Amino acid sequence: MLPAPVTMKSTLHLLLMAAWLAGCATLGGSSLDTLHGPADPARYDRPVTPAGTGVSWRHDVQPLLERRCVLCHACYDAPCQLKLGAFDGVARGTSKERVYNSTRLREAAPTRLGVDAGAPSEWRSRGFSPVLNERSPAGEGDLAASVLWRALALKQDHPLPATPVLPDSFDFRLDRKQSCPTIEEYPDYARNFPLAGMPYGLPGLADAELTVVAQWLAAGAPYEGPPPVTAEQAREIARWEAFFNGDAPKQRLMARYVYEHLFLGHLYFDTDPDRRPFRLVRSRTPPGEPVSIIATRRPYEDPGVARPWYRLVPEGEVLVEKTHMPYVLSGERMANYRAWFLERDYAVGELPSYETGVAANPFVAFRDIPPDSRYRFLLDEAEFFVMNFIKGPVCRGQLALDVIQDRFWVFFADPDVGDEGALAELLARQSENLRLPAEWGGNAPVLRAWREYARLEQQYLAAKSEALSAAATRRPPGLDMIWDGGGVNPNAALTVFRHFDSASVTRGLVGEPPGTAWVIGYPLFERIFYLLVAGYDVYGNLGHQLDSRLYMDFLRMEGEFLFISLLPEAARVPTRDRWYRGASDEVKEQVYGSKAFLNAESAIGYRTADPQAELFALLRARLAPVLDRRHDLDAVDDAGLRAGLAALARVRGPALAHLPETVFLRVDEAGLPARYFTLLRDTGHSNVSTVFRETAALVPDENALVVVPGFLGAYPNAFYRIDRDELPALVAAIAGLRSEAHYAALADRFAIRRTDPSFWRWSDELLQARGGPGDGPPVLPDYGRLENR
Repeated sequence: MLPAPVTMKSTLHLLLMAAWLAGCATLGGSSLDTLHGPADPARYDRPVTPAGTGVSWRHDVQPLLERRCVLCHACYDAPCQLKLGAFDGVARGTSKERVYNSTRLREAAPTRLGVDAGAPSEWRSRGFSPVLNERSPAGEGDLAASVLWRALALKQDHPLPATPVLPDSFDFRLDRKQSCPTIEEYPDYARNFPLAGMPYGLPGLADAELTVVAQWLAAGAPYEGPPPVTAEQAREIARWEAFFNGDAPKQRLMARYVYEHLFLGHLYFDTDPDRRPFRLVRSRTPPGEPVSIIATRRPYEDPGVARPWYRLVPEGEVLVEKTHMPYVLSGERMANYRAWFLERDYAVGELPSYETGVAANPFVAFRDIPPDSRYRFLLDEAEFFVMNFIKGPVCRGQLALDVIQDRFWVFFADPDVGDEGALAELLARQSENLRLPAEWGGNAPVLRAWREYARLEQQYLAAKSEALSAAATRRPPGLDMIWDGGGVNPNAALTVFRHFDSASVTRGLVGEPPGTAWVIGYPLFERIFYLLVAGYDVYGNLGHQLDSRLYMDFLRMEGEFLFISLLPEAARVPTRDRWYRGASDEVKEQVYGSKAFLNAESAIGYRTADPQAELFALLRARLAPVLDRRHDLDAVDDAGLRAGLAALARVRGPALAHLPETVFLRVDEAGLPARYFTLLRDTGHSNVSTVFRETAALVPDENALVVVPGFLGAYPNAFYRIDRDELPALVAAIAGLRSEAHYAALADRFAIRRTDPSFWRWSDELLQARGGPGDGPPVLPDYGRLENR
């Protein structure tokens, strides 16, 4: 919706402007220089203010870009690295280099917005090209010399073909070729690809929306700066920065540990009514001085100063679901930090160095902090830290995701069960075997490093299995080893979904019992975090990416091992074999067998012939007081609608192979607001232990469908809209899918395709319904993977 203060120009004026631009279509760099002077890369280093221009970035332009452009242009996978969720991203412009590149042999230079360079002129020296006019201010010339405007105008001149499904010339593949034309290249690009205007593969902007952009560009792209920090936010910043920057060794070690785990998060103050997100950064300057961010590839790398300071800065970009990881800073949380890290009786002999062999291994760097304290810190917001695995830069593309099942439940070992001293001793003895591939940096050798880590893993598994078996003689594994959240914490149970080339996580046990599950204890939790989050470099080379993926196989197996260990001894190997059908004996033995074992019977008294199903039921009952049920169908208060959705969730088998991974379903009923649900395909696999051969492991007969109230997932592949009384027809259509022709018929009736002339109206209503956390800013999905079927 356009803000009221904006004065609209007439449609006729827009058409005349488009015609004028068409006359400029042949202008190359030299002609632009003649008309508007040479480019000045520093033009937007100090942007003009909106005073007297009649248009505001914050109130007029940014809300428009959020609802039309940021839906594809955000995060690391923004096409051409054009991030339109912040003025700094618009001013930075585009790059022809990809962030995600699984074939590069050498690590790439990082290009993190707001971190690796500041002013637009700095980005020009790093190969970025402007999308704003950097030549002399020239009113409408600011449009002609702007790639941003030319891309929008190209869509107006060449709208989408009037067909439900776009031709194959529209490439929506995740790894599609990107052109990223500069303003000098744009005339040729427009002639060669007239249908490539923006938004790409979606309807163009309305005239009123184009007017807002045109006014803003013609006024010189004014920017009033970020919103000022409120008095309440300033008080909280001062309080937390004082806490994180104490001088005592315990305080300094705590701050380093906390920073290395929160650096990707969006931090909120519980006292802030605006719910404004902040980030925790390392700075060269102490509290009270302007922040000077220390840019390192990884949060544990040498800061290059005698002492880094931990500072809180406002998040500068629009929030998007694929990277949004909220974490609340409250008085209760500070008290917990004090109890876990400062009041425990332990000594910090010497602060750990930033030498790679130390810093890349949390069991060495933070060995002075009791493992119980570290584990309780992770457990307290377990969903947040698992989100880091899922929403961090590592989790993108089929290769990165085929290491996990399509859906599984996650439980956690209870910190009150077991011998903390024995665990600390085990970690100290095994710290060398717990080294992680990240210690090679971003230029890791292909496979050679992995073979070394495979050897270390075998040694660790042997020691761990002996320690667990010894402990089990005193206390056999039982339900009491599973953390129940202390009866109050809903982080005790999580559900992870894989959506082929992306993933999501939510609290609760969503859907029917899955095929597999994990139990995570402290050492495993920490290792996954440092493998996939703190130690992962999205700009790293092929070796770094592949070694990280292969090592994650080990960690998945360790989580599965702990769950299998709760089953009767006689059921463990058959369960393992069912989870790893078609896998080699060597792989199976790594999960449970000669390489990973527990020589003790379960303390659970099983009564049925299906112990896995029985264990799931027992765990659900144990955790019932803390289970988050917002994504359960039982949360739907309309019994008739709930029954229809349950029928949809019972669809099984090969028909679902034709269904998209993630569908947002809108259900309309006269007199009621639209209701939204998410359909999540749960693809059957015989095992997930292979790389590059996932198709061979598919088991279509085991495909399932999970239906949840609300929105779940960052990347919808399709939007469906039905009237309530059409729900049985949708169920029948999905169950009857046998071919692409069948799916086309379903989409003709129920889908809001990307070509729908009313697409943006439906999208706006969806975003309005989706909202943001609490009363905070909206959190946007990503439309980059919408299907074209």
